[in-house]
Amino acid sequence: MKNISFDIAALFLLIVLISSCYVRKMTRGISNHLFLILTMNTIASTIFDIAAVSLDNAQSSNIMALYTAHLGYLLTHFLSAPLYLLFIISLTDVWHKLRKNIIHQIMLIMPLAVMIGALIANAVNQRVFSVENGYKRGPLFILMYAGTLLYVVFAIICIIQYHGLLGRTKIMTTSTFVPLELVAMLVQMVHPTARVEMYGGAIGLLIISIGIQRPEDYIDSFTQLLKYSAYVYDMKRNSCNDKHVKIIMLNIGNFQSIQAMIGFDSAMKVLKEVSNKLCEVNRKMRGYADVYYLDNGRFRMVFLERYYDRAEGIAEVINQELKKEININGLEINLTPYIVVANYPEEFMNFRRLMAFGADFHQRSIYTGRIMRASEMYNQNQLDIQNNIDAIIERALENESFEVYYQPIYSIPQNKFVSAEALIRLFDQEHGFISPELLITTAERNGTIHRIGEFVFEKVCRFIASDEFKELDLEYIEVNLSVAQIMNGDLPENYLAIMKKYGVSPDKINLEITETAAAYAQKVMTDNIEELTQAGISFSLDDYGTGYSNMQRMIQLPLKIIKLDKSFVNEENSPKVWVFLKNTVKMLKDMDMEIVIEGVETQKMLEAFSNLQCDFVQGYFFSKPIPQNDFVAFISKAKNIL
Repeated sequence: MKNISFDIAALFLLIVLISSCYVRKMTRGISNHLFLILTMNTIASTIFDIAAVSLDNAQSSNIMALYTAHLGYLLTHFLSAPLYLLFIISLTDVWHKLRKNIIHQIMLIMPLAVMIGALIANAVNQRVFSVENGYKRGPLFILMYAGTLLYVVFAIICIIQYHGLLGRTKIMTTSTFVPLELVAMLVQMVHPTARVEMYGGAIGLLIISIGIQRPEDYIDSFTQLLKYSAYVYDMKRNSCNDKHVKIIMLNIGNFQSIQAMIGFDSAMKVLKEVSNKLCEVNRKMRGYADVYYLDNGRFRMVFLERYYDRAEGIAEVINQELKKEININGLEINLTPYIVVANYPEEFMNFRRLMAFGADFHQRSIYTGRIMRASEMYNQNQLDIQNNIDAIIERALENESFEVYYQPIYSIPQNKFVSAEALIRLFDQEHGFISPELLITTAERNGTIHRIGEFVFEKVCRFIASDEFKELDLEYIEVNLSVAQIMNGDLPENYLAIMKKYGVSPDKINLEITETAAAYAQKVMTDNIEELTQAGISFSLDDYGTGYSNMQRMIQLPLKIIKLDKSFVNEENSPKVWVFLKNTVKMLKDMDMEIVIEGVETQKMLEAFSNLQCDFVQGYFFSKPIPQNDFVAFISKAKNIL
């Protein structure tokens, strides 16, 4: 008598497993489809085995039922091996390579074709199995084990060859399935009454489900789209496989503003609405694209080569759909969809460049409402700089290749240049000019801003201590401090030490902090400013009017100079801006503060702000930031003219 207890337990496990796949929405993508097919095939095999064993135990005389049950079991059980191999191939995503290799296709199909042929012929010759005088294995039954073993070997080779695409967890999980099946197969081969093969397969599938089929790893909980980690993994895998794809990159340019306006929960509804539109268009136009939600209003649709021709049309439809108003809680929301169509890897040499471009292309583009092409926007050198900026900064520090430029500051009452602002510049030998914004932002992030700041300050002090500076008859030099620098507890000690080293008088230095930095109320910053002020160094506030000014903080800080942001200059013809400027200047004058207006580029601007009784002017009308030697020549010449 054969025991079907393990088969019943396996059937229970498999039904629970496949139900969980649907509950957890593990139904998208080729890998999930194949896992479901493999699980359902195992369920069918288990049912056939239970039926066959039950008929055998009952010594049924219904030959047709016996034959059908045993044939169904052998066929579905054998199919588990090639389905498992296809599942492994789907995890490595090397379908495109398989389609191009006829020999590999023949090797994969041949064992299945032989086995199916043997089972079809068995109806006549009964050389695989027979049921007329009880179930018996025939001489060709060994083909079952040989074919299964062959597919298992193919799967192991695939796992070994493409282990870099799977990762440790997937390798361990998928590899566990093989020994479980083999052990169960050997046990049942030696002891035919012990029906454990289905149970071993069910346990193996359960392990795969737990280890690999985890929606939280790659499904975004809000949009139900594939998430950032899945996009990163898939693009890296495409790169390793030399697999070509077309990508629709969608960045909602005003998503942050929308979230600030309507709140987090409502913003998530906007994302859900956008994701629904993408999926609907993808389905209706049969794009068969994988759709991802990355973060901060960024979506991606990835098309395989055979669907390239549909991507352009889908992008146009999406662009039109997203220009329509979205109603959220009674509010009409207008999106700013930036859409770029890109070919990968043709237009990007590697994964890092693809990600760097996609992160902020909407911030570097003017919104036109039309579909853009990556080839039109892609700047190889700029992406190289972004990808290697940390190494560029470190190399510049080691080689002391930073330069300090100076922009003259003109005194309206004195009718002469009285100071200058020191500005950092970097020209890399490999990449050329490095944007100061990128340089400072990166330096603050990686902590090198303190070394850069001290380098600049020492260069300025060395210049002030030189004879050529003394001949210029300038009153002081302005040096910028970032938020990170002003929060550094060692700042006063380090800067005062540098000044002492070069014999620079404190009244020759003015330290400039931004309005953003001034808004902070940390004790470290306040103590630093107090200590440096007591040492005789003055402070100025830069970019005034660009943020949300904390007037109480401004009043408390020992500020000597306020620099009005150049954005006011650009709006000089606006009556409201002019009212603001006149009243701001009066307020600051009443507080005994001096005023610098930045960004002056024309004689008209100079006259306008002179009439407003600003103290100083800085801008391209006089000079852009220039190297030290050019600055010395400029001031020397100006002394003879003014």
